[in-house]
Amino acid sequence: MSQPIWDPTRYPAQLAEKQQQLQQLFAEFSPPDLELFASAPTHYRMRAEFRIWHEGDDLFYVMFNQESKQRYRLDEFPAASLLINQLMPRLLAALRPHLGLRHKLFQVDFLSTLSGEAIISLLYHKKLNHEWEQAARQLRQQLRDEGFQVDLIGRAHKQKIVLERDHVIERLQVAGRELQYMQVENSFTQPNAGMNQQMLEWAQDVTRDADGDLLELYCGNGNFSLAMAHNFNQVLATEIAKPSVDSAQFNIAANGIDNVKILRMSAEEFTMAIRGEREFNRLKGIDLQSYHCNTIFVDPPRAGLDQATLDMVQAYERILYISCNPLTLKDNLQQLIQSHRIERFALFDQFPYTHHMESGVWLVRR
Repeated sequence: MSQPIWDPTRYPAQLAEKQQQLQQLFAEFSPPDLELFASAPTHYRMRAEFRIWHEGDDLFYVMFNQESKQRYRLDEFPAASLLINQLMPRLLAALRPHLGLRHKLFQVDFLSTLSGEAIISLLYHKKLNHEWEQAARQLRQQLRDEGFQVDLIGRAHKQKIVLERDHVIERLQVAGRELQYMQVENSFTQPNAGMNQQMLEWAQDVTRDADGDLLELYCGNGNFSLAMAHNFNQVLATEIAKPSVDSAQFNIAANGIDNVKILRMSAEEFTMAIRGEREFNRLKGIDLQSYHCNTIFVDPPRAGLDQATLDMVQAYERILYISCNPLTLKDNLQQLIQSHRIERFALFDQFPYTHHMESGVWLVRR
C-alpha cells in the first residue's frame, strides 16, 4: 500500500471525524458534551492474526483486503504492540530452518500484554505429532533465550497442543491501582489495552457515587466487574462462556476481591430467572433477593440488547451501557430514554483508522 492506513499523521483528523459522526447520530437525545478518549496512534493492538504465505522454502506474513482480495506482505504491523512487532521477524527466522514447523502452517495468532507476556498460536492444515511438539518446544526455548516471556500453542483440526500455558497475565493500571487479569488464548479480551485502562477508569468514575449493589451482564473475564467492585456493596455478574467464567474466578482471587459473584448464565437466562419465569440449577444456593442492585452494567454484542433484556434493564435506577455498535445503541436508547436521562456520554477509540466506534452512556432514572 502506498500510504499505510495506520499513518499517525492522519489520526487526529480521523478521530475528530468520528467525534462529529457520533455527536450527530445521538443529537436527538440531547446528550451532554461528548467525552473523547484517544488511542495511542501506533502499537495499540494486543492481538493480531496473520495468514502465512509460502514461497519455496521461504514464508512471510500476509493480510488480505476483504473487498479486493488483494494480498499484502507484512514485515511489520505498526497497529500491533511493540512486543508483537519484535516477535514477528524472530518467529519467522526460527521457523524457516524447520520444515516440520513451517510445513502446512497457514496462520499465526499473537496475544500480547502490556506486562510483557505473549502467546503465539501456530495453526496448521495437518495433524500435529510428537516430532512437531519436540520442535515446537525447541522453538519456544529459542525465543525465551532471546528474552521473550512467550508460550506456544499448536492448533490443527480437532487438535490443540499447549506446551505450557494457554493464557497470559495482563496487569493494568487503573486509577492508581494495578489489576491482574488472566487472558486465555482464543477467548475474548479487550484488544486495545491502553484504551481498556481508560474505559475502566471512566466506568469507575461514573459509578463513584452509586449505592447498593451492581448487576453486570456479559461480564467476560471480569474486566469491568473487578474495576468497579469497590464502588458497590456487592457485584453479581453473568457470563455464558466457560473459559471466561474460569478466568473471572481466577481474577477475583488474584486481585483479592471478595464482593463479586460470577454466574455462568446468558443475559437472556438471567432475565428469565430474575422474573421468576424459569428455575436454573446453577442458581441453587444463591438468594437473588439478597442483592439490592440499583445499578446495572451491560456491554452487549454488536446486536445490542434483546427486547426482554432491554425491558429488564429499564427497571434499574442507573444504567451503564458500553456499546461496540452505535446503531444498536441508538435503537436501544429510543426505549431507555423514555424513563432515563443521559448523564455522561463518551467515545472510546478502540480501533483507530477504522469506522468502529466504541461508546459509553451513563443513564439515570428521570
